[in-house]
Amino acid sequence: MKLVIVESPKKSETIGRYLGTDYKVLASEGHIRDLSTRGKGGLGINIEANFKPDWAIPEKKRGVVAKLTKAAKEAEQVFLATDPDREGEAISWHLAEVLKLPVDTTSRLRFHEITKPAITQAMENPSHIDMNLVKAQETRRLEDRIIGFKVSTLLQRNIGVKSAGRVQSATLRMIVDRQNEIDAFVPEEYWTIEIIVEVGGKKLKAALSKVDGKPFKCSSKEEADAIVARIPQILLVTSVSKSPKTIFPAAPFTTSTMQQAAYTKYKFSNAKTQSIAQRLYEGMTINQEHVGLITYMRTDSTRISPEFFTRHAVPFIKEVYGDAYLGFLREEKKGKNVQDAHEAIRPTGTHRTPEVVAQYVSSDEAKLYRLIYCRAMASLMAPKKVEKTSVTLSGNGLDFTLSGSRTIFPGFEVIYGDFEDDKDEPTLPDIKEGENIALCKVNPEQKFTKPAPNYNEASIVKAMEEKGIGRPSTYATTIETLIKRKYVTSTKGVLTPTDDGKKTVVVLKKYFPDIVSTDYTAKMEGELDKIEDGNVEFLTAMNDFYGPFMETFDQAKQKMYKDPPVETGEMCPVCGNPLVVKTNRKGEQFIGCSGYPSCTYIKKAEKVPDEPTGQMCPECGSPLVYKTNRKGERFIGCSAFPKCRYTASVDGKPTEKKEKPVYTEKDYVKPCPNCKTGFLVVKKGRKTSFLGCTNFPRCRYHEWLDSKKGSKDPENK
Repeated sequence: MKLVIVESPKKSETIGRYLGTDYKVLASEGHIRDLSTRGKGGLGINIEANFKPDWAIPEKKRGVVAKLTKAAKEAEQVFLATDPDREGEAISWHLAEVLKLPVDTTSRLRFHEITKPAITQAMENPSHIDMNLVKAQETRRLEDRIIGFKVSTLLQRNIGVKSAGRVQSATLRMIVDRQNEIDAFVPEEYWTIEIIVEVGGKKLKAALSKVDGKPFKCSSKEEADAIVARIPQILLVTSVSKSPKTIFPAAPFTTSTMQQAAYTKYKFSNAKTQSIAQRLYEGMTINQEHVGLITYMRTDSTRISPEFFTRHAVPFIKEVYGDAYLGFLREEKKGKNVQDAHEAIRPTGTHRTPEVVAQYVSSDEAKLYRLIYCRAMASLMAPKKVEKTSVTLSGNGLDFTLSGSRTIFPGFEVIYGDFEDDKDEPTLPDIKEGENIALCKVNPEQKFTKPAPNYNEASIVKAMEEKGIGRPSTYATTIETLIKRKYVTSTKGVLTPTDDGKKTVVVLKKYFPDIVSTDYTAKMEGELDKIEDGNVEFLTAMNDFYGPFMETFDQAKQKMYKDPPVETGEMCPVCGNPLVVKTNRKGEQFIGCSGYPSCTYIKKAEKVPDEPTGQMCPECGSPLVYKTNRKGERFIGCSAFPKCRYTASVDGKPTEKKEKPVYTEKDYVKPCPNCKTGFLVVKKGRKTSFLGCTNFPRCRYHEWLDSKKGSKDPENK
């Protein structure tokens, strides 16, 4: 019997079907070892012994290790088939070490899709563990442990929170910096003026572009009214220009662009997208065939293999759409920070169309598969060709621009058109220069400039990728960690820093500027790439990191413990001593008297004032303001509250109103003893369920289901 070890049980099920009864396929279920918390400072690293790590098997993994050890002893040969990336390579090395397999000679299988041909090819061409990849992952793990443990100690004492970690800290800074820009932004008024004209029985919109030969700019109602008064009832067509345009398809998905598209189209969180993609990669039963549906989903490459293009894409596109729709295989240039270790994310077979797959998978899995399938196939199809038309309508020194387009050849849009963000401009009727056009309506509109929006789960990943922070395998977990540790909140995907997040960035900027520097973090990622490529030794990288970091740490430690409490500039109303910012045992900051303990005055927290947004409420016409809820989360609300309860997220999207629940006889527990006409039903409170009256809010009677709390007064006074 031969043993094949993979990472996930789902993958072992798929691969086991291809290899037959001579093979046993088991899963390690991720990492089987991690750094211990033994040794000096609980680091699990012997710094003096050239950063020797102390690896330990977690309690929850001992059963898995015991099962793998027994199977390895019984096997005539062991194949390590973990994921084809740094983490996967490290898992293979740990498996070899724990199972006492020869690291240099144990067979290592690498495949980028889970299909029978891919597995067969991997079995026929096994390789060995790549120690450069292992050392790159080990370096990252050791550096993260040192930064995390050391910095957390100081942050816990100073502001009561733990360090967010190396990549998370730099990402958190971007989110906080963006929020600071938004908070400091002052909206400025401006106006746009559109007209509606009728040409050939078709009503069209044209925007004012020039006034007396100069680009149109307007910042007040008075200016806008003056311009509106100049618009004549008949406008002259002074120019008509037509130009061809070729629109090429977007590249197939990388991890980053897949997460961005899934958020934009379906509002999937990054974690959800990765979880679904993992399932599609590991394999599902489609039409009695258990097969991986997409290639490896952690990649930064837009490359597609020539074999897939020639054997799968070309015949499919020709047969379904025709020769004219066939594109070409682009040679993608390797950009900065791109490892290009794997292909782009694509379907493993063109015959498994989204329509076929949708019959066998969940709704969300079908959505993501369709997105991946259509994007990959569109990238290999012919470009779209359009004719752009621009018409200038003039009168009284005012120039209006009327734009339109006509599709000459749809190209890739026949498969990807549903996912395109940009809507086509209208097709214009035949308009000739010198023609007179009648004015139908004028639409002046007051607007206000807006700050850059808060990052959402798509745009933060794009920013991380552009700045070289993190890698495809860490994008989703980075955001997930920040949310889990309550450094940021995610409201419908919009990321807003909490008070803890803001305080963490302030302190890190002051004492550890490198940790929150995107340049420093990107440089460290680059060093890991160099280790992977064999251009930098593990020990060299660790020494280059550890020396400067510990120098900064020691300075910060001394300064942080010596720095006096920050004075607020106010005096204590009780004793006259200065008021200072303090931190309680829970790590919460407050303002108290510097004369403590002789004076115990604590200033009450001031209510955060509402900030105007420069917009008006769509329901009642009152000004909209930025507000902060009890969790510290920002949102937009009406200044006329509680008369008007309109709210929206910080990006301006109205909050969905909850419908009043409808109760039927099957929900009734017993008649209401207070109003006598309603019934008590089970309702959900903030912390526990309770019995409430169906006549709420007219009757506020309720009983706690937890008998320890007892029933409240019927009048609810």
